[in-house]
Amino acid sequence: LLELGITAVELMPVHHFDPQDAPPGLTNFWGYSSVSFFAPHSGFSSDRTPAGCVDEFRHMVKALHQAGIRVILDVVYNHTAEAGAEGPVLSWRGLENRDYYIMEQDQSRFSNFTGCGNTLNANQSIVRRLILDSLRYWVEEMHVDGFRFDLASILSRDEEGQPLANPPVIWDIETDPVLAGT
Repeated sequence: LLELGITAVELMPVHHFDPQDAPPGLTNFWGYSSVSFFAPHSGFSSDRTPAGCVDEFRHMVKALHQAGIRVILDVVYNHTAEAGAEGPVLSWRGLENRDYYIMEQDQSRFSNFTGCGNTLNANQSIVRRLILDSLRYWVEEMHVDGFRFDLASILSRDEEGQPLANPPVIWDIETDPVLAGT
């Protein structure tokens, strides 16, 4: 990488995801449907101990930093692996659909501004906190340098799915002392 003049690497999503979230007979290797925003995907690790993927990720970031290479994560805070009405109940939809996801007006269906079956309710206070805590974790604990937000326009929608002129979650990221420089 150094011989090529590389100064930064952008990693595809590394949040833990469901490898079975794929058509029958295929395996999901992409990681664009997160299950956990605070854990690197265990399948990317050769260390199968419980914290192995965390340790390996930190070691990788440290080695890249020692070589003068910054690490940028592609993060997906617009939808989750829980998909639409037929999707699995893995976490947030089992707690409270209306808080974690943007719902249709009748509250019986997920709004699907993402094309993935659901849309994270990024400007709801609990979800905003979840996103901010996750971003801080990746900066403070995993030592990444920045982020690329997949389908970032979702972060500008209100709880009914309407675009906001000044989305709170964007303002929170811009003004957070840990995140403002990432």
